[in-house]
Amino acid sequence: MDRVTVIGLGLMGKALAEAFRKAGHPTTAWNRTPGKAPYQVPSVAEAVSASPLVVACLTTYEATKSALEPADLSGRTLITLNTGDPAGAREMAAWAAARGAAFLDGAVKNVPSAVGARDTLLYYSGPREIFDQYFPVLEVLGGDTVYLGSSPDLAALYEQAVGGTLLPALLGFFQGAAMITARGLPAQSMVRFSVKWLEMIAAQLPRVAAEIDSGNYTDPTSTVGLFEAGIEQDLSVASEFGLDASWQLGMHDVIRRAVDLGHRDHSMSAMIEALRK
Repeated sequence: MDRVTVIGLGLMGKALAEAFRKAGHPTTAWNRTPGKAPYQVPSVAEAVSASPLVVACLTTYEATKSALEPADLSGRTLITLNTGDPAGAREMAAWAAARGAAFLDGAVKNVPSAVGARDTLLYYSGPREIFDQYFPVLEVLGGDTVYLGSSPDLAALYEQAVGGTLLPALLGFFQGAAMITARGLPAQSMVRFSVKWLEMIAAQLPRVAAEIDSGNYTDPTSTVGLFEAGIEQDLSVASEFGLDASWQLGMHDVIRRAVDLGHRDHSMSAMIEALRK
C-alpha cells in the first residue's frame, strides 16, 4: 500500500487522512497545531520525507507554499486540495516544479463527513501519468474521482465555476428562513420544499447550458423579463419582513442590463451576456 503524507489536519484534512488510513495506506501527517492525531509528526520536513505522495489540505496556495517551504519535495508528488483561483494553481505548479516535485491540483466537492463515500466527487488536473499512477490511492477519498486534463489550473477553474453557486443559493435559503421564522414557523418546515426547488433547478441546468453553448436564447422556458418583473416583489418582501435585501441588488442589476441588451423576451440563460465584459 502506498504511503501517504497529509499536510493540514483541519476538518477536511483530518477526514482525508482517516480515509487513507481506513483503506490501509500508511499515513503520516503534519499540522501547525500539535496533537491533532497520533500519526502526526512534529516537523513538516519529517512528514514530507515519510512518503512519496504528499497531499496538502490547507486554506490557500500561499498557505501551502509557506508550510512546505522547509521540506525537501524533490522526487515527491504533491497534490493540493485547497481553495484558490486558476492563477494561484498555475503559480503553485511552477513552485512545485522548481522544487523537483510532480504536481496535481484537486478539489473535494463535498463536506468532510462525505469523504470516502462512493458518490463523493473529487476532480484533479495536471499530468495524466501522475493521476493514473495514484488513481487507486485517490479513489479511496471518493468514488466519483475525475481527471479534468493536463493544464494544472483546470481543477481550480472548475472549483470557482461550480462553487460560485453555493453562497447565492444559501443566502436565498437564509432569506426564506428569516421570513418563515418571522411568522413563528420553524426553518425546518421549508426544507422539503426547498429541496424540491433545488431539484427543479438542477433539472434545468442541461437545457440552459446548451443554450449558452449555442448562443441561442430564443426558445425560453422562463424569460429574463419574468425575472425583471420579480424585482419589485423581492423588494416588497424584504420591506414587509424587515430584511436586508442589499445582497440581491447586484442580481437585479444583472437582470436590468440583460433587458437593456435586448434579452427581455429571451431565455433566462441570456443573463450570461450581461456578466460578460
